[in-house]
Amino acid sequence: MNLSGGLLIAGDRITRSSGGTHEHIYPATGQPNASVPLAGAAEINEAVAAAWDAHREWMSLTADRRRDLLIDLADAVHDNLDELARLNVHDYAVPISFAHNGILLERFLRHFAGYVDKPHGISTPVAESFDVNLVEREPYGVVGVITPWNGALVVIGSCVAPALAAGNAVVLKPSEVAPFAALRFGELCVAAGLPAGLVNVVPAGPEGGNALVRHPDVRKIHFTGGGATARNVLKAAATNLTPVVAELGGKSACVVFDDADLDAAAVLAAHQGPLIQSGQSCACASRILVHESVYDAFAERFVAVVKAATVGDPLDPGVVFGPVISQAAADRIVAEIEEAAGSKVGELLTGGTRLGGALAAGYYIEPTVFGGVDNNSTLAQTETFGPVVSLMKFGSEDEAARIANDTPYGLNAFVQTRDLARAHRMARRLEAGSVWINTFSDISPQGPYGGFKQSGFGRTGGVEGLYEFLQVKNIRIGMG
Repeated sequence: MNLSGGLLIAGDRITRSSGGTHEHIYPATGQPNASVPLAGAAEINEAVAAAWDAHREWMSLTADRRRDLLIDLADAVHDNLDELARLNVHDYAVPISFAHNGILLERFLRHFAGYVDKPHGISTPVAESFDVNLVEREPYGVVGVITPWNGALVVIGSCVAPALAAGNAVVLKPSEVAPFAALRFGELCVAAGLPAGLVNVVPAGPEGGNALVRHPDVRKIHFTGGGATARNVLKAAATNLTPVVAELGGKSACVVFDDADLDAAAVLAAHQGPLIQSGQSCACASRILVHESVYDAFAERFVAVVKAATVGDPLDPGVVFGPVISQAAADRIVAEIEEAAGSKVGELLTGGTRLGGALAAGYYIEPTVFGGVDNNSTLAQTETFGPVVSLMKFGSEDEAARIANDTPYGLNAFVQTRDLARAHRMARRLEAGSVWINTFSDISPQGPYGGFKQSGFGRTGGVEGLYEFLQVKNIRIGMG
């Protein structure tokens, strides 16, 4: 398992860089993992040039051959799932019990490999003419994919897989905070026989990211991350009018109705909320809306599930709750908890402090639950990106929909009910790109994923995700 860092350009792992280095800290111990070289403008130029060469080679292959190579890559990912999971743990200390994102990456690769040899265009009649009119979809050529630190392999699956299936080459910029699994994926691309440079992996900070987004030969950008960074990406992309797809944050509501299975709802809400990835997920259900008639019963169950979560070494298979990403994140989250507790926007039901003892060197914060929270409060409106959730009461479907939609975000929404008609009504009223009924955010290659409002635009997954990496061309042939 290679934690040495580096860049992967034109199939070669290199350690030289013009963008400096980043000392990677393992969040579970607070100790250094590796010194990570960062790409600067020079390395971005090299990667883009290599990507264009590889794109031309990729498109010179038959569709059958490109499809088979993507299947070979999926096989390579499958054969290395355990290593990729361990690298995920070292990237951002997600517990190994939830670290097997390579499984989803493999599924995306197999799914989109099936699109390579399928028709991407149509022929249409033309008014008052016998001309041949073709509508085709073509690759952009070279696209830039910017992944977040919290789950690079999922984004690689949902973005890189369709980009390659569409015929593009990719310059992949993982966060310097979590580069290891992404770099290993790049090596697997080479080992599987894809053209060298078809996937270049360039860990970088703001300098390299800015160079990638502003590069005149990068034809499209897919960005996953926070809203503040997205605004900078859009400004930089405007230099060359480069189109951007953005999958951003959320403040998702989980609506629990009085007919829900309260035990199951408590487990789902706890794991979708503060537990999985310690709440460090754009899909985190951080606002839990509960019908007033079952609020006390649900709250008791929910807090019990949260308190029972096993906290500890992320490499221990029995652990389900790990640290947050950094000292700075821990300080920020604790400050937000203290502000919420001090301003009395809700009742602190459990958690609220930094964990000490054997875990003191890591960045562990107790899973924290506030009850009776005011939806107008900062706690309810601002994405904490940590293990902090709010419980709120509602009395009717109308009130539940109003509170759930009363946020600038719209990535996910969750509904717990056994009433099928109610499930349909709520799904259509909730302002979110994905609505999950009696389940968690189980992202799949077949389903389009993306946000409403300030949670972004564009989609990954499904044919909609494939079309994000294809541009439309009209060809008309005069028949005299």
